[in-house]
Amino acid sequence: MTKSALQIARAAYQPKLPKALTGAVVAKEGEPTQSVADQEEIKKLFPNTYGMPLIQFVEGEAKEFAPMNVGVILSGGQAPGGHNVISGLFDGIKKLNPANKLYGFILGPGGLVDHNYMELTADIIDEYRNTGGFDIIGSGRTKLEKEEQFEKGYEILKELGIKALVIIGGDDSNTNACVLAEYYAAKNYGVQVIGCPKTIDGDLKNDMIETSFGFDTACKTYSEVIGNIERDCNSARKYWHFIKLMGRSASHIALECALQTQPNICIISEEVEAKNMSLDDIVTYIAQVVADRAAAGNNFGTVLIPEGLIEFIPAMKRLIAELNDFLAANGEEFNSIKRSKQRDYIISKLSSENAAIYASLPEGVARQLSLDRDPHGNVQVSLIETEKLLSEMVATKLAAWKEEGKFVGKFAAQHHFFGYEGRCAAPSNFDADYCYSLGYTASMLIANGKTGYMSSVRNTTAPAAEWIAGGVPITMMMNMERRHGEMKPVIQKALVKLDGAPFKAFAAVRDTWAKETAYVYPGPIQYFGPTEVCDQPTKTLQYEQAK
Repeated sequence: MTKSALQIARAAYQPKLPKALTGAVVAKEGEPTQSVADQEEIKKLFPNTYGMPLIQFVEGEAKEFAPMNVGVILSGGQAPGGHNVISGLFDGIKKLNPANKLYGFILGPGGLVDHNYMELTADIIDEYRNTGGFDIIGSGRTKLEKEEQFEKGYEILKELGIKALVIIGGDDSNTNACVLAEYYAAKNYGVQVIGCPKTIDGDLKNDMIETSFGFDTACKTYSEVIGNIERDCNSARKYWHFIKLMGRSASHIALECALQTQPNICIISEEVEAKNMSLDDIVTYIAQVVADRAAAGNNFGTVLIPEGLIEFIPAMKRLIAELNDFLAANGEEFNSIKRSKQRDYIISKLSSENAAIYASLPEGVARQLSLDRDPHGNVQVSLIETEKLLSEMVATKLAAWKEEGKFVGKFAAQHHFFGYEGRCAAPSNFDADYCYSLGYTASMLIANGKTGYMSSVRNTTAPAAEWIAGGVPITMMMNMERRHGEMKPVIQKALVKLDGAPFKAFAAVRDTWAKETAYVYPGPIQYFGPTEVCDQPTKTLQYEQAK
């Protein structure tokens, strides 16, 4: 592979570790745990891995460990730092015993089921230290849910003499890891399963998992580009930039990027839902800010929009639910109607409230809602260009206001969606250190015979030497949720807390940002230089931990 100058320089970076992990460690056990909700149901489903204690690693005496083989899987969407989790895991098991081997399963959990793997040697690992992406072994979205998959996986684990499997993924992947750990424990197969918390969306977090890896780097990557757009916006002074950001289930990315760049408007999906806002409420809010800025001579601005906003608008959620049910039952009749008449046909069949909302939508969005379905017949909400939907509806409202004399300016929009751009960036120093520590911690959980745990590194706003490494039982994060029509145990997603410090800090200043041009330009991620520039964690963590 041809390497850039940055790659060559970054290869030499040695990630920082919590002080407790730099020598021999011992696992200090805390109190027994219980799930965040639905305790009886979760306990019944996970009798072998429920109620285990929290683990914290502290300095201990050196011990000898028999040789063992470990497997690793990258699961789900990419996130910066995945290669450093694997590097930390590799270095950790080699420190336990140089004869230990690490096997990577190719293209995600499917590699385990299909027996597609490779040994990860020192030469391979060294090529990928401190790099972005998951390309060392690739990733995939196969769900490990069926007994035949568990058994097929066990065949290759047994053949390779693998004692423990580390699954690096988000909430769904770690739910699968927990189910697999429970199954292997029930069968006495002697295979441990450990999870690591990954997702740029930032919604895999709780008291023991302060942040998911990749969130810091992705937000810094997006914030650099948002800052560049803001500067362009402030230079040309003639466009409103509508920027959609990753985050279908939660608005953590939008909120973090707002705290870093101070845009004129940032919509938070969780607030929209809590206040029972309609689509028109959101459009009116944006239009009013545009009109107020125009009155002050500022016909420009920036708007941040979370990817999953539509699903948080209660009225839109009801419309989508009725559309799903109606088209599932009447799909053939709908498809037989002339394309130009389909919109009127749907309006005539919906309840009056939903018909009115559907009729108010721009033609393109209405068509996306009624035509583009996933294999289950549901609307593909992530394909809806929310940024264009909002700017079109704002333009329509402003045109009406202009006729009424309530708007005196000009309105021209530009549209952006930042998603894949942030998933494989070279990890920031924070993510490089955090991920390496997560992987190293996973090796210590394995050495201490743990299964059904997620690697945990806390106190992350302090210098890395003061971070607290340990493990949290995955069952502790679980609750029961309806998935595909039936109740299933899943890790509870962490949404933006409206009473939390990060949102309150944003809410306290957003009216000022709306009126003034108070943009902040973070610039590119810095890897070499002063600690205060290179090692700072997210604003979210700083507010949450008040440091």
